Amino acid sequence: MGSVRPDPSWSRLYRAGGLSALAFVLLVALPVVLVFVAPVPPTEGAAILTYIAANKTLYLTELVCFVGLAVPAMVVFLAAAIALKDVNKTTAAIGGMFGIVSEVIALALGSSPQSLHGGLVLLSASYAAAGTDVQRASLASSADTLIAATNAVSWAGVLTAAAILLLSLVMRRGVFGPPTAALGILTGAAGILSEAFRPLIGPIYMLYGLALPVWVGLVGWRLLQLSRLPQASTSATAIDRH
Repeated sequence: MGSVRPDPSWSRLYRAGGLSALAFVLLVALPVVLVFVAPVPPTEGAAILTYIAANKTLYLTELVCFVGLAVPAMVVFLAAAIALKDVNKTTAAIGGMFGIVSEVIALALGSSPQSLHGGLVLLSASYAAAGTDVQRASLASSADTLIAATNAVSWAGVLTAAAILLLSLVMRRGVFGPPTAALGILTGAAGILSEAFRPLIGPIYMLYGLALPVWVGLVGWRLLQLSRLPQASTSATAIDRH
């Protein structure tokens, strides 16, 4: 069965999606590189508060990158959903909605994996200024609570993975190509399990974390190609399979 050509009138959105995918990959790549060249944040309350005080610029850079990537991700999900709307309107719409909602939740919470949370920066400043062991112990306990919440099951992450899975299922018949669709299906399925069982799987979570930007990069590359479709083209129409 041939692929369904996307609506070329959305070329500017496709271009925005492609550029946003590039921004997403860069925002992921920077903290990943920092993980290998700089000290890794600890996961205990007192230790991480001390770490943040000594490495504030590094910590804030990683935090801004991981939280900030939600913004370009929303554009990528929207552009991919629009590009797939003539293949299967229902699934593309649900996939796009899941992706956008998940990133809005991630921005609202302002936290990310690897013990990164904006609240820990404030606690670190208070910890450094604390004058008694009792005060420091209380602040360390608060930090442990935030870390536990950050590394618990992420429903925003589950929605992101579900969005990838749904959109990739539609991509099997779209113009994104079988390799991108296959990678997305595997990434989405693995992501749902990884996010649901994050507290139990430990470092294995990184496999999903590395596959995610690869899929986004492939989608972005194809969106940039779609942005150059002739405006006079007429997209084919597919029957919406509910």
